[in-house]
Amino acid sequence: MPLEETTITLPKAEIPRTWYNVLPDLPEPLEPYLTPDGKPVRPEMLSAIFPTSLIEQELSPQRHFDIPEAVVEALSRWRPTPLTRAAALEKALGVRSKIWFKNESGSPSGSHKSNTAMAQAYYNKKAGIKRLATETGAGQWGTALSIAGRAFGLDVRVYMVRISLVQKPGRKTVMNLMGAEVISSPSDLTEAGRKAKAADPDNLGSLGLAISEAVEDAAGRSDTNYSLGSVLNHVLLHQTVIGQEIKKQLAAAGVSPDYLIGCHGGGSNFGGMAVPFVPEIKDGARITLIAAEPESCPSLTRGKFTHDYGDVAGLTPLLPMYTLGKDFQPPAIHAGGLRYHGASPIVSSLVKSGMVKPEAIGGPELFRFASLFARTEYIIPAPESAHALAAACMKALELEQAGKPGNIVFVLSGHGLLDLAAYEDFINTY
Repeated sequence: MPLEETTITLPKAEIPRTWYNVLPDLPEPLEPYLTPDGKPVRPEMLSAIFPTSLIEQELSPQRHFDIPEAVVEALSRWRPTPLTRAAALEKALGVRSKIWFKNESGSPSGSHKSNTAMAQAYYNKKAGIKRLATETGAGQWGTALSIAGRAFGLDVRVYMVRISLVQKPGRKTVMNLMGAEVISSPSDLTEAGRKAKAADPDNLGSLGLAISEAVEDAAGRSDTNYSLGSVLNHVLLHQTVIGQEIKKQLAAAGVSPDYLIGCHGGGSNFGGMAVPFVPEIKDGARITLIAAEPESCPSLTRGKFTHDYGDVAGLTPLLPMYTLGKDFQPPAIHAGGLRYHGASPIVSSLVKSGMVKPEAIGGPELFRFASLFARTEYIIPAPESAHALAAACMKALELEQAGKPGNIVFVLSGHGLLDLAAYEDFINTY
C-alpha cells in the first residue's frame, strides 16, 4: 500500500488551540481529593508546590482551556503528530483489521511527555518560579521537563528511580545535556530518601518514592515548584492534544474507530488519547477504550478503588484512585514509566464506571510483538508503548478468529532507542 494511503497528518494550522477538560463529562462526578483528616483539599493547599493557573486547571469544571500562544508555538515544533496505518504489521499478523498508531515519538524528548512539560514550564515561568523539581521513572518525563526547562529558562532537578537509572544511563546523559541535575532515588538529599535507604540500603526505588523526594524538595524552597508527568487532572488536560488530533485525523480518513488503546502507568498517555472520546461514547458511539498495564504492576486490574496517597511518604493529597497501596514495591521491569502503585483519578473514575476496560499485559509476548513492530514498521517502541502495541495486536488476532475485523488505534507513546538493554535481554533469553 503506498505511503500516502497509510499516513494521515494534520497541517500545522490545525494543532488544537484548546485543551479539553473531561471533568464535567465524566459518567460520575470525580470524588474530591482529601487531606489526611478526610476533609476536601482546598485550592490554596496546593499553592506551595503548584502555580495558581495549574491549580485552576486541576480543580475547575470548565470544559475547555485556551492553549497559550507560547505553548502552541512550542508544540508546533513537532505537532501535529502522524497517525499511521501499520499495514506491514497487519500483513505480518495475517489480520484484516486495520491497525493505526498515533506516533508521539517525534517530540523533542521522544515521547508524549513533552505535551505537558512545555505547558507546565510555561505556567511556572509566568508565575515567577526559577526552579522545578520532579521525579522520573524510565526517564521520558525527566527528559521532557529538562528540555522544557531549557526552553523557558528554568533550572530542573530530576529524582530518577534508581533501577531505571541503572538500566537506562543514556536518559541521564540527555537530561544532563539539557542542563538538568539528575539524582538517583532514593537519595540522601531528602528525609524520604534517607528513610527509605535506612530501611533498605539496596532499595531499587519507585515512582512513589521519587515523587516524595521531589515534593519535599519543592516544598522546602520558595523559588521551586513541583512538576508531575502523569496522574493529576491538569496533566491529562494537556495531553488531550493527542486524542483531539486523532479524532480529526480519523474523520479526515473516513474511519470510525472500534478500539482505542493506550499503555497505562499513571494515566497521562492513555487519558490524553481516551478522554476526548468520552462525550461520543456517552452519546452512544460504540468505541472500546482499553488501558494496557503491566502484569507486574496491575493497579487497574488488581488494585482497590479508594483514597490513597500518590507517594510513599504521604506528602500528596489522598487521591480517589485504583491503587496497590502506596507501599507497594514494583519489580524491576524495563517499562519504568509504568512502575506506579496508583492511577489517575480520571482514568480510575472511567474504569469504575465501566467506560474503560483495563488489561494486564506481560511475559515474552510483550517483546515479541514489539520486535515484530520494529521489523515491519521500522520503529523500535519504548517498553511502555509495547504494552499498547501488544494489546492492539492481540485484539486484532482475536477479531480475526471471530471473523469480525475492526479499526484499532493505539498510541506509540515513545521510541525505544534508549531502551535497547530491554531488547538485548529479550534477544538473549528468547
